[in-house]
Amino acid sequence: MEVSNKLDKLLFFEQARKISDANYTSDPNDADNLTRWAESLLELSQCQCPQDSLKMIQDAIVKLEQALSINPRKHETLWCLGNAQTSLAFLTKTEDEARPYFKQAAKYFLQAVDEDPTNEVYLKSLEISSKVLWSHYFILVYS
Repeated sequence: MEVSNKLDKLLFFEQARKISDANYTSDPNDADNLTRWAESLLELSQCQCPQDSLKMIQDAIVKLEQALSINPRKHETLWCLGNAQTSLAFLTKTEDEARPYFKQAAKYFLQAVDEDPTNEVYLKSLEISSKVLWSHYFILVYS
Protein backbone atom coordinates (compact mmCIF):
# COMPACT_ATOMS: atom_id res chain seq x y z
CA MET A 1 0.00 0.00 0.00
CA GLU A 2 2.77 2.43 0.88
CA VAL A 3 4.53 1.86 -2.47
CA SER A 4 1.32 2.66 -4.29
CA ASN A 5 0.95 5.92 -2.35
CA LYS A 6 4.53 6.92 -3.18
CA LEU A 7 3.96 6.14 -6.83
CA ASP A 8 0.72 8.12 -6.84
CA LYS A 9 2.54 11.04 -5.24
CA LEU A 10 5.30 10.89 -7.86
CA LEU A 11 2.78 10.73 -10.69
CA PHE A 12 0.84 13.64 -9.20
CA PHE A 13 3.91 15.89 -8.95
CA GLU A 14 5.19 14.85 -12.38
CA GLN A 15 1.82 15.78 -13.87
CA ALA A 16 1.84 19.09 -11.95
CA ARG A 17 5.36 19.78 -13.27
CA LYS A 18 4.25 19.15 -16.85
CA ILE A 19 1.17 21.36 -16.48
CA SER A 20 3.25 24.19 -15.02
CA ASP A 21 5.78 23.84 -17.82
CA ALA A 22 2.99 24.12 -20.40
CA ASN A 23 1.38 27.07 -18.58
CA TYR A 24 4.71 28.88 -18.49
CA THR A 25 4.74 29.00 -22.29
CA SER A 26 1.51 30.99 -22.34
CA ASP A 27 2.29 33.18 -19.29
CA PRO A 28 5.90 33.34 -18.09
CA ASN A 29 4.99 36.02 -15.53
CA ASP A 30 2.55 33.94 -13.49
CA ALA A 31 4.15 33.83 -10.03
CA ASP A 32 1.64 31.22 -8.81
CA ASN A 33 2.49 28.90 -11.69
CA LEU A 34 6.23 29.34 -11.17
CA THR A 35 5.80 28.53 -7.49
CA ARG A 36 3.72 25.41 -8.23
CA TRP A 37 6.33 24.32 -10.78
CA ALA A 38 9.11 24.74 -8.24
CA GLU A 39 7.12 22.90 -5.56
CA SER A 40 6.72 19.98 -7.95
CA LEU A 41 10.43 19.94 -8.68
CA LEU A 42 11.26 19.99 -4.98
CA GLU A 43 8.94 17.06 -4.32
CA LEU A 44 10.29 15.09 -7.27
CA SER A 45 13.88 15.82 -6.21
CA GLN A 46 13.38 13.72 -3.09
CA CYS A 47 13.20 10.56 -5.22
CA GLN A 48 16.29 11.14 -7.34
CA CYS A 49 19.95 10.30 -7.11
CA PRO A 50 21.94 13.13 -5.48
CA GLN A 51 23.14 14.63 -8.79
CA ASP A 52 19.66 14.71 -10.31
CA SER A 53 18.21 15.94 -7.04
CA LEU A 54 20.68 18.82 -6.97
CA LYS A 55 19.77 19.83 -10.52
CA MET A 56 16.04 19.76 -9.74
CA ILE A 57 16.52 21.85 -6.60
CA GLN A 58 18.61 24.37 -8.50
CA ASP A 59 15.94 24.56 -11.22
CA ALA A 60 13.30 25.08 -8.53
CA ILE A 61 15.31 27.93 -7.01
CA VAL A 62 15.56 29.65 -10.38
CA LYS A 63 11.77 29.44 -10.78
CA LEU A 64 11.15 30.65 -7.23
CA GLU A 65 13.49 33.59 -7.67
CA GLN A 66 11.69 34.45 -10.90
CA ALA A 67 8.36 34.28 -9.04
CA LEU A 68 9.74 36.62 -6.36
CA SER A 69 10.89 39.07 -9.02
CA ILE A 70 7.23 39.23 -10.09
CA ASN A 71 5.78 39.28 -6.56
CA PRO A 72 8.46 39.90 -3.89
CA ARG A 73 6.01 39.46 -1.00
CA LYS A 74 4.56 36.10 -2.04
CA HIS A 75 4.84 34.16 1.19
CA GLU A 76 4.32 30.72 -0.39
CA THR A 77 7.29 31.36 -2.64
CA LEU A 78 9.46 32.59 0.23
CA TRP A 79 8.60 29.48 2.23
CA CYS A 80 9.42 27.21 -0.73
CA LEU A 81 12.76 28.96 -1.16
CA GLY A 82 13.48 28.18 2.48
CA ASN A 83 12.70 24.53 1.81
CA ALA A 84 14.88 24.52 -1.30
CA GLN A 85 17.82 25.98 0.63
CA THR A 86 17.33 23.37 3.36
CA SER A 87 17.33 20.62 0.73
CA LEU A 88 20.58 21.96 -0.71
CA ALA A 89 22.12 22.00 2.75
CA PHE A 90 21.31 18.35 3.32
CA LEU A 91 23.05 17.45 0.06
CA THR A 92 26.33 18.88 1.33
CA LYS A 93 29.03 16.81 2.95
CA THR A 94 30.29 19.20 5.64
CA GLU A 95 28.82 21.50 8.23
CA ASP A 96 30.76 24.43 6.74
CA GLU A 97 29.22 23.79 3.32
CA ALA A 98 25.73 23.44 4.81
CA ARG A 99 25.75 26.50 7.08
CA PRO A 100 25.15 29.16 4.38
CA TYR A 101 22.20 27.21 2.98
CA PHE A 102 20.64 26.84 6.43
CA LYS A 103 21.13 30.56 7.10
CA GLN A 104 19.53 31.42 3.78
CA ALA A 105 16.63 29.06 4.57
CA ALA A 106 16.06 30.77 7.93
CA LYS A 107 16.05 34.15 6.17
CA TYR A 108 13.37 33.02 3.73
CA PHE A 109 11.28 31.38 6.47
CA LEU A 110 11.44 34.64 8.46
CA GLN A 111 10.32 36.63 5.42
CA ALA A 112 7.42 34.20 4.90
CA VAL A 113 6.41 34.65 8.55
CA ASP A 114 6.65 38.43 8.15
CA GLU A 115 4.22 38.24 5.24
CA ASP A 116 1.84 35.76 6.92
CA PRO A 117 2.47 35.87 10.69
CA THR A 118 -0.35 33.48 11.62
CA ASN A 119 0.69 30.65 9.31
CA GLU A 120 1.63 27.80 11.64
CA VAL A 121 3.62 25.95 8.99
CA TYR A 122 5.81 28.99 8.39
CA LEU A 123 6.26 29.53 12.12
CA LYS A 124 7.25 25.89 12.65
CA SER A 125 9.65 26.01 9.68
CA LEU A 126 11.33 29.08 11.17
CA GLU A 127 11.59 27.39 14.57
CA ILE A 128 13.04 24.21 13.12
CA SER A 129 15.48 26.07 10.89
CA SER A 130 17.27 27.35 13.98
CA LYS A 131 17.82 23.75 15.12
CA VAL A 132 18.48 22.02 11.82
CA LEU A 133 22.20 22.72 11.62
CA TRP A 134 22.67 20.48 14.64
CA SER A 135 20.66 17.75 12.96
CA HIS A 136 22.88 17.94 9.91
CA TYR A 137 25.96 17.74 12.12
CA PHE A 138 24.70 14.58 13.84
CA ILE A 139 23.82 12.99 10.50
CA LEU A 140 27.35 13.64 9.26
CA VAL A 141 29.02 12.41 12.44
CA TYR A 142 26.95 9.31 13.01
CA SER A 143 26.40 8.07 9.47
